[in-house]
Amino acid sequence: MTIDLAKTVRTIPDFPKPGILFYDLASVLADAAAWREAVAQMAQKAAKYQPEYIAGIDARGFLFAGALALHFNCGAVMVRKKGKLPGDVIEHSYSLEYGTDTLEAQAGIFPPGVRIVVVDDLLATGGTLAAACHLLERLGGDVRAAITFIELTGLGGRDLIKVPFETLLQFPA
Repeated sequence: MTIDLAKTVRTIPDFPKPGILFYDLASVLADAAAWREAVAQMAQKAAKYQPEYIAGIDARGFLFAGALALHFNCGAVMVRKKGKLPGDVIEHSYSLEYGTDTLEAQAGIFPPGVRIVVVDDLLATGGTLAAACHLLERLGGDVRAAITFIELTGLGGRDLIKVPFETLLQFPA
């Protein structure tokens, strides 16, 4: 039996600020059957890209990356906000609507040329996901695809993603 994942996503109006409708992943994680279904559907989408590593974006993307890496018996890589990783890191700064942000990943965490699928919980304007893909390519990865649990449509986020992009659910922004 397939679960209608859209019905398991809780929406919270006016969070984190007035006028924003927040799509809460916590309700999916709290429902073991829904969480299992979400991971299974993402794994089905990722399988065709034959990942050797799954990269998750700070922080909710880590949940999907860990589960999918176990599913594929492959490595997981963390793409984090600046200052959160030890050792040698490579960083990539990118523009946001009002300023800039920086992502980092550990240098040498995977061998050059490996096939990577990047995962995150949500695609909105696309800046963070595009930056993560670029950063992983700079580290020598072969980024094959990006997959999110939710895509907010109408914001043009998928237009910034230069690799195949897939999502499980779409909601209007």
